Amino acid sequence: MEDINPIYHNPFGVAFQWKRNTVKDPKKVQIVFRDTGLLLTQSELLQFKKNIECTQKMNSPCEECHQHDTCRSLLLDTPAPQITLAMNRTELDAVHDLIDGTLFQLNLDSYLNHMCGKNNY
Repeated sequence: MEDINPIYHNPFGVAFQWKRNTVKDPKKVQIVFRDTGLLLTQSELLQFKKNIECTQKMNSPCEECHQHDTCRSLLLDTPAPQITLAMNRTELDAVHDLIDGTLFQLNLDSYLNHMCGKNNY
């Protein structure tokens, strides 16, 4: 944990930034959930949030399906156009919370640093 700066976490995953000397771009955010790790810029996080919200709106659970927890029929596009994630509704909602919480915390940190006159980012 000494190599990272935690940003946000929920039971599904975690978001953090690598400390400056361990990665080339310290402004990128590492998102880790399930078996997946994504290293994203803030604009890519915003795009990922839009992709999640679009997937949530376009896909309602199958009405007669009793496999909601195991069925991964929802396809979520990532900011990398060649990567799509298969998820169930619970996972989609959890990753939405993870991205939303991460963006909120990044914006709050930026605002507080600006108000306090710090330019760490």
